[in-house]
Formats: sequence, C-alpha cells, structure tokens
Amino acid sequence: MNRAEARVFIATSLDGFIARSDGNLDWLMQAQATAPPGEDFGYAKFMVGIDALVMGRKTFETVLGFDRWPYPGRAVHVMSRSSAVRIPAALVPLVRETSQSPADLLQQLAQTGARLAYLEGGELIQAFLSADLVDRMTITTVPVLLGSGRRLFGPLPADRSWTVDGVRHWDNGFVQADYSRAR
Repeated sequence: MNRAEARVFIATSLDGFIARSDGNLDWLMQAQATAPPGEDFGYAKFMVGIDALVMGRKTFETVLGFDRWPYPGRAVHVMSRSSAVRIPAALVPLVRETSQSPADLLQQLAQTGARLAYLEGGELIQAFLSADLVDRMTITTVPVLLGSGRRLFGPLPADRSWTVDGVRHWDNGFVQADYSRAR
C-alpha cells in the first residue's frame, strides 16, 4: 500500500447522527456519563499505533472548545476546502492545515512514515468514504434517537462492501462494531 491506512472510530445515535445540526455533542456527553468508571470503549487501544490524525475544519473548531487538547504529541492534519484554519500558537508545531485531496494526503503521510491515520469529522469521513479510502471503521451505536442532525454517512458513487470483524456491547446499551473494507 502506497498510502497510510485510514481508520474511523466514532459514535452515532441509533438513527445514525454523529452530532446535532449545530454540531453540539451534548447527547454523547450525557450518554458517556452512563459508562462504568474508566471505560473508554476501546479508544485507548484503538489509538495505539495511530501515527496521524486527519480532521475537518468544523471538527477541529469543536475540539478547540474542549477543556484541554485531547491529542498531545500527535500530528494533526486539518483539512479545509474553503476557509483558513486558525491554529493556536501552542498547537502550531503539531497541527497543520491542508487542502490536499484525501488520496494525496494519505500518500504524503505514508511518505513521512505514517502507517495509520485516524479520520475525525462527519464531512471528512464522507469524503474519504466517497473516494473509497477508508480501510477500517469502529462504530459505537448509542441507544438514543436524535431525529435530526449531522449524519455519519452520505451519498456514495458506488456501493461499498464491508466485513464485520467483531461486535461488543455494554450494560449501558452501547453496541460497537468493527468493520474492514472488503476489497
């Protein structure tokens, strides 16, 4: 493979939304409060080996609003098609903006030694799926219906087949499935 492998680790509502229409994640924070103490639903294990994070501008702006930066020491590539990304001075050494295509970015990451790239953000994930560049997905379904919001999946130019690699569930109702792209 002449590109970094692209992976997704994300939570959705039962009806397939990753955020409210305004980007709010309050529903997810409320649901996470039902988790057993210390339970991260496999996130720490997933992050082992991740060499680079790729996120969309809207997701980056949301993450900047968190109490603390959740990716210390990790390279972050913020993809933006239109507006300039404002990167705080403290993050400049690790965060960079790019307008490359998904394919070009994954190739460039591989050239710099990155093997695994973590994709974050609904529109960004949709763009990588549309380009058939997502290799693995871990999707945690939270038992709440939002009725509207930002969807994880969007239109595709062709069908995409996936293999189910495993399914887990927790007492709080979370169900997590691991998928790999059937090529």
